[in-house]
Amino acid sequence: MRRHPLALAGGVLLVLIAGFCFLGPLVYPTNQTDVDLVNAALPPGPGFPLGTDTNGFDVLGRLMAGGQVSLQIGLLAALFATTIGTIYGAVAGLAGGVVDAFLMRLVDVMLSIPFLFFVLILSARFHANAVTLALVIGCFSWLLSARLVRGEVLTLRVREFVLAAKVMGASRSRVILTHLIPNALGVIIVNVTFQVADAILVVSALGFLGFGLTYPAADWGSQLASGVTYISADYWWLVYPVGGCIILTVLALNLLADALRDAIGRPTSVRS
Repeated sequence: MRRHPLALAGGVLLVLIAGFCFLGPLVYPTNQTDVDLVNAALPPGPGFPLGTDTNGFDVLGRLMAGGQVSLQIGLLAALFATTIGTIYGAVAGLAGGVVDAFLMRLVDVMLSIPFLFFVLILSARFHANAVTLALVIGCFSWLLSARLVRGEVLTLRVREFVLAAKVMGASRSRVILTHLIPNALGVIIVNVTFQVADAILVVSALGFLGFGLTYPAADWGSQLASGVTYISADYWWLVYPVGGCIILTVLALNLLADALRDAIGRPTSVRS
């Protein structure tokens, strides 16, 4: 981090955003459940630092609540996708031959399917909540993780410590869980960071298209969609703050991931 000032800035920014979303409501509590049409569509001013939306919800409090949901969905989807992709890629890389070819051709076929199209269908089919959205996104996000881990395993499986484990009679599951995955953690950790950023963007896109969370829950995408509806009325406070939150969060995650990738790319001692 000391060698990457931009990464340090990204890490600090990410901590500030997480603190804003999760600790902010303790300092600035708001009512995000009851509609208040008397105070609807108020511009920023005394009592409402970022104004109110068309339902009378405090925009600043809404940003905090939406940020909590967006970050939670992004993290859960990333962990789910990375877990599946890691196991799948490790099995394919260790097996090699026909098994590896079949498993990776299956990944290629699934990658050819329009990602957002199927996510929209599943989101419309099932009741949207934080868990289902995370699972739906994770079910289509593990493919790249599988390819990355498989590539790493292909280089690790010929290392001496893996060959020694096989000679000593270690089962394939033990080789994968004890030797291959721990030594591929660098790639996995970097991928998780990128996956979180991608999942937040997907959640925002779903919310913007009207397939996000429903009242009383909110995410940044649905907030942005509501704000854009009234942009012609010059309700700028409904668009720019939430758009800025999305941009800053994804930027912070990408900066952090780039630094992790550079750091982990340096030669390190192999864990045995």
